[in-house]
Amino acid sequence: MVEANQTKQPKQWYMEYRIHKNRPGLLGDIASLLGMLEVNILTINGVEGKTRGMLLETDDEEKIRLMGAMLKKVDNITVCALREPKLVDILAVRHGRYIDRDSDDRKTFRFTRDELGLLVDFLGELFKRSGNQVIGLRGMPRVGKTESIIAGSVCAMKRWTFVSSTLLRQTVRSQLSEDEMNPANVFIIDGIVSTIRSNERHYNLLQNIMRMPSTKVIEHPDVFVQESEYTYDDFDIIVELRNNPNEEIIYDTFTSSYNDDI
Repeated sequence: MVEANQTKQPKQWYMEYRIHKNRPGLLGDIASLLGMLEVNILTINGVEGKTRGMLLETDDEEKIRLMGAMLKKVDNITVCALREPKLVDILAVRHGRYIDRDSDDRKTFRFTRDELGLLVDFLGELFKRSGNQVIGLRGMPRVGKTESIIAGSVCAMKRWTFVSSTLLRQTVRSQLSEDEMNPANVFIIDGIVSTIRSNERHYNLLQNIMRMPSTKVIEHPDVFVQESEYTYDDFDIIVELRNNPNEEIIYDTFTSSYNDDI
């Protein structure tokens, strides 16, 4: 039997508000309101200009509802979001900006090389999740794709396993050791090498890994889909990494380098 007075577990919330008039003492007034309601501020940061984001914590959901209702009466701000935090909310507060997300395909996220810190943090948080997830990583050669995956694995304290790669030389694995096949590992797959350059033994290994309840990161997902039995529906998230926002990711310019025999 559960006791009626059992302590509730604290729960996190994300609040974002836009500032119309940044008068002196505005943040102090909001913080005082949260303090009187005994809602803890875990993190606070400016998010893209005149917007401020906060990660909050309380064990009473009613306090969040009341706070939102009271802040609607404050003329100097408009509350834009008051919800359980998503990963993009946590990173926005941490880094002071939102990740660029495709408006049509909501599972596609865009980064540039000067945002590698944000990308590594994003990947690290994804890699901490358990169970099956397939992440595609688009980008031109030497933009930092593989290095970002490795750094994200380090942030998540996860071991990474190369199934195929061109980091040092073209690598096509046909078998992995028992430690390497651990579902807790992050499996790194080059979508071009594993399809255009693969043999039957490698492809059988690839199929086994794709069935595992683990994290798979596939570089060049478009070629992987084009040359294999898998589809875009198999991907949970697509990440795009560019040298600059206007760079086009064109596979014809570099897939020819994969065509020489090993």
